[in-house]
Amino acid sequence: MPPLTPRGQAFNQTRQLHLATNLAVAQTHWTRLRGLLGTKENDFRNGAGLWIRPCRGVHTLAMGFPIDVVYLDRSGMVVHLEPNLQPWRFAPVRLQAASVLELPIHTIAQTETALGDRIEIKLKEDA
Repeated sequence: MPPLTPRGQAFNQTRQLHLATNLAVAQTHWTRLRGLLGTKENDFRNGAGLWIRPCRGVHTLAMGFPIDVVYLDRSGMVVHLEPNLQPWRFAPVRLQAASVLELPIHTIAQTETALGDRIEIKLKEDA
C-alpha cells in the first residue's frame, strides 16, 4: 500500500501555531486501519501529521516510535491529549472525540496545546 500523501495543515487557532504543515488524512477503512504502520520515525518529523477521521481512539501496535495524539470533537476543540504514546500501546477511547491527530513526539509540549484549544484543519483541494 503506498504511503499517505500530505494534503493539508493543522493549525492551533488558540495558540496561533501549526501542529502539522504536512498533514495526511486517513478517512477510509483501510487508511484508518493502517495509520502510520510502515512509517519510519525519520519520515514523521518536521511538521508531519496524520488526521484520522472518524476516530475515537488509536493504538501503536507494530510501530517503532512514540507519537503525540490529540483528540478533537466535531468542532475541532481538543477534548483529550495523549503525549508520548509509546509503541505497542492502546490510547484511551474518548466517546466525545470525532477525530484524532497523530503528531511527532513532543509536538503537544512544544506548541503548548491544551484541552479546549481550537484546531483548524485546512485541506488542499484534490486535483
